[in-house]
Amino acid sequence: MEYRKTEIDGVYVLEPRVFNDARGYFFEAWKKEEFEEHVGTVDFIQDNESKSSYGVLRGLHYQKGTFSQAKLVRVIKGKVLDVAVDIRKSSPTFGKHVMVELSDENKRQFFIPRGFAHGFLVLSDEAIFTYKVDNIYAPQHEASIRWNDEEINIQWPIDIKDVITSEKDLKASSLKDAELFD
Repeated sequence: MEYRKTEIDGVYVLEPRVFNDARGYFFEAWKKEEFEEHVGTVDFIQDNESKSSYGVLRGLHYQKGTFSQAKLVRVIKGKVLDVAVDIRKSSPTFGKHVMVELSDENKRQFFIPRGFAHGFLVLSDEAIFTYKVDNIYAPQHEASIRWNDEEINIQWPIDIKDVITSEKDLKASSLKDAELFD
């Protein structure tokens, strides 16, 4: 696995070594010792999976305080544009974001540490998205920032009329009004 640092400290793109032959392919999706050597110790406690259709935009989600979560995300089927937004007020990259295309073809993974909002847009007819988290889901500590927040200025690659999102995400806070990390 190749661990590529991004322009935001602590956020990584993981490029697997994929072995293809006539039978199909094989790759190591996650290896604790190797991950800790490159990224650090993260105690993943749960794996989650979602299925979405073209144009579904989930995010920008995070959990507040001691319920914050680090995530290691990837796509099993389809293609998404995945985004991590730095919402640590004391960070030199506060309000900046990193985007990466994740697909069943490139088999990339994206590591998002605590202190970030996260979202993704489905670019294929269907996508199966899976992710590891290092903390429990705590709905009472959940928060969202608008996916189209002007200050963050994410350039989503589809027409706004094609975006499908939840009622909760439509009511999300702006970055300036959100409860942030120190």
